Amino acid sequence: MSDDVLSWVRIDAASSVPPFEQLRVQILDAANEGRLAVGTRLPPVRALAARMGLAVNTVARAYRELEQAEVVTTRSRAGTVIAAAGDNGKRRVAEAARIFADSVRANGLDPKEALTYVETALRLR
Repeated sequence: MSDDVLSWVRIDAASSVPPFEQLRVQILDAANEGRLAVGTRLPPVRALAARMGLAVNTVARAYRELEQAEVVTTRSRAGTVIAAAGDNGKRRVAEAARIFADSVRANGLDPKEALTYVETALRLR
């Protein structure tokens, strides 16, 4: 594994977006765009945290959320590798959107008001 696999990742300390989320999104985007191919080994949590000046728990949370979305897989000796291009995550979001839209219609909520709920929820994350 090359130490520079994630050398392009940048964390903006002044951002309102938490560092783990900035890291997660950058890795996810790179997987979706093919910049991180399936099978690419990511740096170990402790090594990446030390290199970026982040807490170990910050990097671990980003990796854990990527693993839950099936974008990466972690194997004890093999480390964390890109498992998919994020398609599973997109599929789940599309399904969640469909369920939300059904709920909006079933409850007679105005679509514009429903979108306000989504926008608020996205800002709170």
